[in-house]
Amino acid sequence: MSASSRTRSRRRAAGASGGTQTGKKRGKSATSSIVELIVIIAVALGLALGIQAFVVKPYRIPSGSMEPTLSVGQRVLVNRLGMDFGKPHVGEIAVFHPPVGAQESNGEPKCGPTPHVVVDGTGACAAPLPAESNVNFIKRIVAGPGDVISIVEGHVIRNGVREKDSYARPCAERESKCNFPTPIRVPAGHWFMMGDNRGDSDDSRFWGPVPTGWIIGGAFATYWPPDRIGFL
Repeated sequence: MSASSRTRSRRRAAGASGGTQTGKKRGKSATSSIVELIVIIAVALGLALGIQAFVVKPYRIPSGSMEPTLSVGQRVLVNRLGMDFGKPHVGEIAVFHPPVGAQESNGEPKCGPTPHVVVDGTGACAAPLPAESNVNFIKRIVAGPGDVISIVEGHVIRNGVREKDSYARPCAERESKCNFPTPIRVPAGHWFMMGDNRGDSDDSRFWGPVPTGWIIGGAFATYWPPDRIGFL
């Protein structure tokens, strides 16, 4: 074999070897990209779940008890960190766990600590049943620890002063659920919750104030439907 033939053979061999190596590099690069994409997606999902579990969580409004402020099907964002670094406050819309007496199969919520049904025209429920429910409610905080309140035609009289409640839907004339004129005192560490739809809301009037530890967080924004996007 001539020198020139041997040279051409070596070049062809080198070319074949180089093509194989390039193919392997491309294969490794594609595999690395897929692995990187999977890791990015996993991290993003982990962050999203972590944020939802510990920082901000979305909730859907299940009933008309907060109308006109929040409508059925509307979705809100709730700050879960607020309860760790601060306290609830009067006027805040909050998501919380009610006492077990809030949901009775016969439709009559129970007041505690000895189970009984609150009658319109007397005093609102002053204490809840001691067990916490695992359902989520959303209402407005209208009174806090130590406040003395009564309710007249759906309006809260707190420490002798009627609340400024332009956000609320007024009670119809002679509507039940609207008059609890006998004053009660909210226990220490508890918050009195009421729906803005005063004539159509089962709330603390019937099953009592909620302990601070049962409050999940304050609703601070609504993100659905699009025409109602905004801060609360």
